[in-house]
Formats: sequence, C-alpha cells, structure tokens
Amino acid sequence: MSSASLAVAVRPQPDAARIAALSATIALNLAALLILTRPLAPQALELMHRITTVPQVTLIEPPPPVKPPPPIELKPLPRAPVMPVHALPHPVIAPPMVVPTTEGTQAMPVVAPPGNASGGVDTSAPVEATLAYRSAPLQFPVQALRRHMQGTVLLRVLVDENGAPLQVEVEHGSGYALLDRSAREQVLAHWRFQPATVDGHAVRAWAKVPVNFVLDNL
Repeated sequence: MSSASLAVAVRPQPDAARIAALSATIALNLAALLILTRPLAPQALELMHRITTVPQVTLIEPPPPVKPPPPIELKPLPRAPVMPVHALPHPVIAPPMVVPTTEGTQAMPVVAPPGNASGGVDTSAPVEATLAYRSAPLQFPVQALRRHMQGTVLLRVLVDENGAPLQVEVEHGSGYALLDRSAREQVLAHWRFQPATVDGHAVRAWAKVPVNFVLDNL
C-alpha cells in the first residue's frame, strides 16, 4: 500500500495560552465566591439593617375644629339723666329816679349885667342866673347801678342865648367820679334850658344845676 492511502488520525495539541486564561478565570471566580461566603462584619450588618428598616409612619389626627365664640352683644350705655337747668333770675334793678330840682323854678334875683362905655347894657358878658329846664333826660350809668352808687352832683353850667349848654363844670361832686363824669357829659349833650333874659333880650348865663342819682331800692 502506498503511504498516501494510509491516513493516521492526528490529535490537536492543547494551546498553553488558552489553558492559562481559563485557569485564571476559574481562580478569580473562586476568590469572589470565597469573599461572598465570608461572614459580614457587625458594622456592615447594622448598616444594612438601618437601610433596610422602613420607619413606621404614624398619621397624626388633626385636632377637632374649635367652635367660634358666641357673638358679643353690645348694649348701649345708660344715658345720664339730664338735669334741668334753671336759669337764675336776673336781679331786678329799679330804674333810676330823676329827682326834679326846684332850683330852676325859684324866683331869684338876677344880677344886672355890667354896662358898656356908652352907658348901655353889655350883653356879651354872661350873667349869673337861675334857669328853668326845657329838657332834662338822665340815664343812670350801668356800672353805677351794679355798684349801687348814688348821690347828687352840683354843676355850674354856661347856657347860651338859645338855652343850650356851652360849658359844664363840676362845682361839688357826689363822691363818685363815675357819677360826676356821667352828669357832666349828659347835661352838656342833652339838656336844654330856658335862656336868661335882660331887658327882654336873651343872654348867656351861668346857672347852678343839681343832678340827682337816686336808687329806689336803697
């Protein structure tokens, strides 16, 4: 037989590199298995227990609703009684009494006026006379009424030919300057007299005029 017809089966030789790789893989797996099968340390076990332990959640019930307070009823405050106010009566002041004087109605001698150079009567110089009143209005000063002042003021009045006062002087006071001033002002402003006459002619004359301030209730 020829050598070509006789075939001998040749077995392949194992590869050394492949065998080494398989050996290393098996060794790594065995090492990993040993590590996993070793007992765990206590700290690792406690840590795993904490991680795996699920805390229990307790639901807190809400508090019951609070009832609203009852409404407050506001009562009106009692009103203080109104006391009636009684007006005090005003004091009644008696009107002043004007006491007419008889000085102007008495017949008194008239002093003759001095004569002039021609022997006639000098009517330019005033004479002293007693004059009658035409109008003698008198009002009591309010302040004097309140202070209960009263008295008589004697005035010396110069009256012109028409009976109007030209000048008024206080000859004797009443003791109250208020009454003296009021008498002088009223006579000078409002009083009128019957003018003095000489030989049938009206002339200026000085006359003494009393003014009486008298209260009825005093």
